[in-house]
Amino acid sequence: MLNLDFSQRVVIDTGAMNWTPSPAGGVARKPLAREEAERGHATSVVRYEPGARFDRHTHPRGEEILVLEGTFSDEEGDYGPGTYIRNPPGSGHAPFSRDGCTLFVKLHQFAPGDTDRVRVDTRTAAWRPGIGGLEVLPLHEFEHEHVALVRWPAGERFQPHRHFGGEEIFVLAGEFCDEHGHYPAGTWIRSPHGSQHHPFVELDTVIWVKTGHLPLTGTGAP
Repeated sequence: MLNLDFSQRVVIDTGAMNWTPSPAGGVARKPLAREEAERGHATSVVRYEPGARFDRHTHPRGEEILVLEGTFSDEEGDYGPGTYIRNPPGSGHAPFSRDGCTLFVKLHQFAPGDTDRVRVDTRTAAWRPGIGGLEVLPLHEFEHEHVALVRWPAGERFQPHRHFGGEEIFVLAGEFCDEHGHYPAGTWIRSPHGSQHHPFVELDTVIWVKTGHLPLTGTGAP
């Protein structure tokens, strides 16, 4: 198991990691959290070389994807950079990439009853005003779980706050900061239930953020 103690804060600069091969030729991964090698809870950055493909498979507890670069495809369509995808529990597909792509992927993490199929092109979707100078692009919500992109203008400071159900961030552009450190693009941060911080940025910054989805106690899988 890798990084499955949800009571601990985890910070990983994926840009400093090496790629590791997957069972599919031409597909490599940077594992961030993992229950077992090829099943169960997993969070990874995944890279498809041009022409790479996976055999058809199913997702017992769902699959969540953000396309970081290139075009990701399956039998239902093509998904360009910035596309947010949720494939619900029990769904299946045979994914591939004609020209190559890089993805942020979360497997086997849907809450019971969360069965929405989601496709959002964040390049064309409408952003909403947030607190202060922030802009927010909601992607999904179910019960306590909320997923969004958040755009921070340079110099923005947010109020100190505590995370009910934890917080997970993937820095997409710029550099996210708090009193604990500075996190460049490509950094993954997972903060446990009840944690708190005082975030700010010095540069224009965009983050993917999920809140309310981690265990309230102990180390059990969400």
